[in-house]
Amino acid sequence: MSEEKDNVIFIGRKDTMNYVMACITLFQGDATEVILKARGRSISRAVDVSEILKNRFMKDQIAIDKIDISTETIESRDRGNFSVSAIEITIKKK
Repeated sequence: MSEEKDNVIFIGRKDTMNYVMACITLFQGDATEVILKARGRSISRAVDVSEILKNRFMKDQIAIDKIDISTETIESRDRGNFSVSAIEITIKKK
């Protein structure tokens, strides 16, 4: 997956619209691309954020550039090592 940058938004448990507004704020600034990163159960929320941006708030202004999927290994004291799915969605201004 790509390097850490200022235009990366990590998707978690907050409301979907919080992440949509964060993306809009970045695009209104200097950002020409925004990267959404999510793991596990948050993957569907990342997809929702990208689709809401693309179809409702920034229609005809942005496009989905790249989608990377992977599996990450996490070390936990309680559960030991386990694998979790991850996604990285790159959105670019047109």
